[in-house]
Amino acid sequence: EADPAVCSRCRRAQLRLCLERLKGLVPLGAPAGRHTTLSLLTRARLHIQKLEDQERRALHQIEQLQREQRHLQRQLEKLGMERVRIDSIGSSLSSERSDSDRGETPCRGTAGERSG
Repeated sequence: EADPAVCSRCRRAQLRLCLERLKGLVPLGAPAGRHTTLSLLTRARLHIQKLEDQERRALHQIEQLQREQRHLQRQLEKLGMERVRIDSIGSSLSSERSDSDRGETPCRGTAGERSG
């Protein structure tokens, strides 16, 4: 059978090891010598709450940026469609201009109107 005193020492040693690891993870502020277990656990709890708040704010900001990105993407697509429409109008206008530049006038009416 295991000696209860040995098991108790093992648990305390394991707890000390875990607390030392926790000290490395939690910002302890100004060095105040030796921190008590209670102060270390309290600081760890506050640090976790701070990290959770930062995560919530970051997720909220990500959602806002994703909404803005979708909005801008829709605007870009809309502008792209308008540009295609404007380009097609511009190309038909430029072809009319090139006809008139060569001295050719597009037919706009009947032949009797042109001679008069």
